[in-house]
Amino acid sequence: MDHLVLTIIAADKPGLVERVAQSIAAHGGNWLESRMAHMAGQFAGILRVSVPAENRQALVAALEDLSTHGIRVLVGEGSTGQALVSKPILMTLVGNDRSGIVREITALLSKQGVNLERLSTDVRPAPMSGDLLFSAEAHLQVPSTLSLEALQQSLETLADDLMVELRNED
Repeated sequence: MDHLVLTIIAADKPGLVERVAQSIAAHGGNWLESRMAHMAGQFAGILRVSVPAENRQALVAALEDLSTHGIRVLVGEGSTGQALVSKPILMTLVGNDRSGIVREITALLSKQGVNLERLSTDVRPAPMSGDLLFSAEAHLQVPSTLSLEALQQSLETLADDLMVELRNED
């Protein structure tokens, strides 16, 4: 079996995911996992599928043909293992919004050897003041050699108002 990672981008409309699922099933593929989102009238998804090696090229061609329906599908190679020993961590953080905050957070995580697996962010008015608050929830793979206390302290140095919580996902 080959493992593929598919990235899907299209204007959001009913039946979009069904077309992709039909192509995968028609070629003997198995939909293993996915993350999908709708934002500002657009749809984006990433999914991992397995497909018999002999059906791989036909599936890739069928997915590329979906562009005639306005669905762009990028196909990448999937892997089945992790190179480093790590622990799954859920990170939540809240602080005053400012330009560059995502860049600062992701640069610090990368520098510490932390892999960012999933990230959801939002900006909304604070309840009392109305100032804009940035909030994020991320699923991380943290090297086993890095303590959560050290990672939390590093993140909190980015801004005096940044509140960070790290929790084991096990």
